Amino acid sequence: MLQKTFVKSKGTYKVKFTLTNKDAKTVEIFGLNSDWETPIPLSKKKDGSFSAELALPKDSKHEFKYRVNNTEWLIEEDADAQQPNSFGSTNSVLVL
Repeated sequence: MLQKTFVKSKGTYKVKFTLTNKDAKTVEIFGLNSDWETPIPLSKKKDGSFSAELALPKDSKHEFKYRVNNTEWLIEEDADAQQPNSFGSTNSVLVL
């Protein structure tokens, strides 16, 4: 799930990424700001979901994916769009 909140005083968006996966031990986001090398870890919550809040620039577009347990790649169903990638799968697209 994605929640976007515009922070007018900073000219950025606060974006909350939430993923629920009962088999997950770790969840990371890859691709934000075109960075596919550095994962952003999501924190595990008491209800078993994983989440992270990030500040991202206004008027930006990001392709990303979640990586679960260092092996499984998942898309975000609530993303603004889906985009085919060069690996024959699909990336989620976030438009701010």
